[in-house]
Amino acid sequence: MKYYESKVVTLIPARAGSKGIKNKNLVELGGIPLLSYSCRASRASDSIETWVSTNCDDISRLAKKEGCKVLRRPENLCTDQSKSDDALVHFSENVDFDILVFLQATSPFISSDDINKGIEMVHSKKFDSVFAVSKEDWAPRWTSSVKPLNWDINNRPMRQDVDSVYVESGGLYVTTNLQLKSSKLRYGGKMGFIKIPLVRNIDINSPDDIELAKAVIISQEFFSF
Repeated sequence: MKYYESKVVTLIPARAGSKGIKNKNLVELGGIPLLSYSCRASRASDSIETWVSTNCDDISRLAKKEGCKVLRRPENLCTDQSKSDDALVHFSENVDFDILVFLQATSPFISSDDINKGIEMVHSKKFDSVFAVSKEDWAPRWTSSVKPLNWDINNRPMRQDVDSVYVESGGLYVTTNLQLKSSKLRYGGKMGFIKIPLVRNIDINSPDDIELAKAVIISQEFFSF
């Protein structure tokens, strides 16, 4: 573990309730509760504390079993309309830190190396905040009303003639206390990318996502804490 003069801590918001998957944060993936992946990745990183923000006793018990600290989140910040950014601000009002690593329990393939890259980028003061992305080449996109999105059906571009884009993973963000309290958002100021492979950019929100993640675990032994 690399130690920094700045206090680096991790927050994993994990409330009870999920419409897409019941008890999503506790669902087992490869024999391990989903939340445990993020807890273990953080604890293997250069972050000195790992916190779970929750309103659920079962999640709280699991977090403590994984060696994490728990911050009880008010119920008004745990509704379907609540934003993760609100949980981050609540955390900043209750826990002291200089640099915050924000992990989503629904992104199990974020690694400790990814986290450490983000910490180093922010600690260097080159960036106020950074977040994980995956590179994606251009592909035809359509709206639900069957209209091409950002391209002309009469002038279909070649893939190699269109710039690649970077897709935000949603699983890993690193920011400073100052930036968070100033913007009340997970990122802001001068922002940078933490590039991760597309195969690890999986966000668990549906049963299909779970099956995809299981297939990744079975087919590739790339993941370690």
